[in-house]
Amino acid sequence: MGADRRGSGRRRPGRAVAYTALGVVLLAGCASMPDSGDLRNVESTPRQDTAVRVFAVPPAEGAGPGEIMQGFLEALTSDDPQYDTARKYLTSDAARVWRPERSTTVLTNGPSIETDCQAGGREDDDGVTCVLAGSRVATVDAQQAYQPADGSYRKKLHLVRSPKSGQWRIDALPDGVVMGKSDFQRNYTSVDKYYFASNTAVGASAQPVAVADPVFVRSKVDPMTQMVRSLLNGPSTWLGLVVRSSFPTGTALQKGASGLTPDDRNRLTVPLNLRASRVAAGKCAEMATQVLFTLRNLTPTLESVELRGLGGERLCDLTEERAESAAWHGSAKRPDYLYFLDGRHRVVRMATGSTGTGAGAAPVPGPLGDGDKKLQSVAVSRDEHTAAGVGDDGRSLYVASLASGGSLGEPVATSTGATPADRLTTPSWDARGDLWVADRDPHRPRLKVLEQGVAEPEDVAVPDLPGRIKDARVAADGVRIALVVEKDGKQSLLIGRIQRDDGTGQGISVDGLRPAAPGLEQVSAISWAGGSRLLVVGREQGGVQQMRYVEVDGSTLDGPAPGALPGAKAIAASEDERVPLVAYSDDGIVRLPAGTQWQKVDKDGTAPVYPG
Repeated sequence: MGADRRGSGRRRPGRAVAYTALGVVLLAGCASMPDSGDLRNVESTPRQDTAVRVFAVPPAEGAGPGEIMQGFLEALTSDDPQYDTARKYLTSDAARVWRPERSTTVLTNGPSIETDCQAGGREDDDGVTCVLAGSRVATVDAQQAYQPADGSYRKKLHLVRSPKSGQWRIDALPDGVVMGKSDFQRNYTSVDKYYFASNTAVGASAQPVAVADPVFVRSKVDPMTQMVRSLLNGPSTWLGLVVRSSFPTGTALQKGASGLTPDDRNRLTVPLNLRASRVAAGKCAEMATQVLFTLRNLTPTLESVELRGLGGERLCDLTEERAESAAWHGSAKRPDYLYFLDGRHRVVRMATGSTGTGAGAAPVPGPLGDGDKKLQSVAVSRDEHTAAGVGDDGRSLYVASLASGGSLGEPVATSTGATPADRLTTPSWDARGDLWVADRDPHRPRLKVLEQGVAEPEDVAVPDLPGRIKDARVAADGVRIALVVEKDGKQSLLIGRIQRDDGTGQGISVDGLRPAAPGLEQVSAISWAGGSRLLVVGREQGGVQQMRYVEVDGSTLDGPAPGALPGAKAIAASEDERVPLVAYSDDGIVRLPAGTQWQKVDKDGTAPVYPG
């Protein structure tokens, strides 16, 4: 429950005092409660810089119900760790049972207070019942997981006057908090915590595959300690079915642990409630890897983690370099090449760090680069040893080695769709080496997977699919997949959870579909761009085409979008954020190095991809 800080800068005189030199903002509720009228938004201070700390003030002596309501809502948008100031607006009984951590409801604007509050809202008392209302944008649950939401929000709060002190206080309210979207963006930040894909290992050393699980934490309330607690509490419900944690059940921070921060050597010590005898060396390394991957989101300079148990005994320590070898992590795998199709529809590549134009692109070794097969799209395996190409106007999927010599062979999958738009999509690879492709044939639409890119295509069940798959991109971790789904002429982006055959013979399925870009109704191109982030080209209802980053949980990142690119038809991003974005547009292949404008690469090229 809270007020919304709009960028308009509108504020009520005397409502807040800002000490910008100290980076402090004090919030005080000073609104009055009119005797009658319609809903009125709770006004608030302009949106502050994220470095500014915001502190609420307790209720003023003799404050009326309206002032208590507004002061309470504003207190919830402050940086008070345990909401102690907000509890001062409640009766002692309400303060004891209220659980703000249960949920956060995000509204388009700040919650409106029903100004025509009904006196005597309860039988045999002289209190006041007020209603908070608004339009929902999202909810954050007790696991700190974000989920888009819509529809109206309407909740009742009850206030009473203390017979002893004569002061108004809230004595009945729902658990959780509610605030406007801009307050949410100021108070919370999205951070990926990391687990490992269940029953999945990569490479000769059988590395576990790291999977990002995004959550929202209060950005100025001891965020590192918050994130460690969240990590130890386990994955979000949606992801929990396909990942595992290396921490033993019941692992927690030691009692009283707080203020976790790296020392002057960029080493973080994490005190756990474990005995060394319970922790094997290999498992401890995985535990430290989870912590390191998670906290580098907040502190990129973090170099090592040390886990300590009860009595201060050292469990293990792990450097950044060792963590990269302890688990497969997509963002640490810098691609060697960018790949695309040249004017003859053959696969060519150019070094990722190249600064030249398309003249630096050369055909890939093998039949996809030096043969005569014309391709419409291509995908390159994560290890860059194998490529898959869709040819024959979308009818056929071919797989070939990226090594000199050899012939193309027969297609590994085919489509009988009537037109190229009704045939095979661009394929994609996961870190396991499995190859994914969708058949858009309206008479027999299917999602397929080829184990290691060579096995017989296996149909993947997609329960509750609300339309026909138009595009599909599997995440590097192999446990999530992005689907562009068309229904009634609209194309939306959904994220699904990949459930693999657990020995029951039920095969592979994609479950738990949820929207990742609810604001877009025409999604025309997608690419994974991080552990939990995608780059999307699409447009809103009645809007123009745009390119934006979205999170797999449906939240929109509060940061700059890539520069406008008219006519973008395909995009390519890497999990390694240092690698330039690449697109196919009206100017052919173009790329966007950091801090610059879009640059032409090859005017005749199409279908750009990074490995994956």
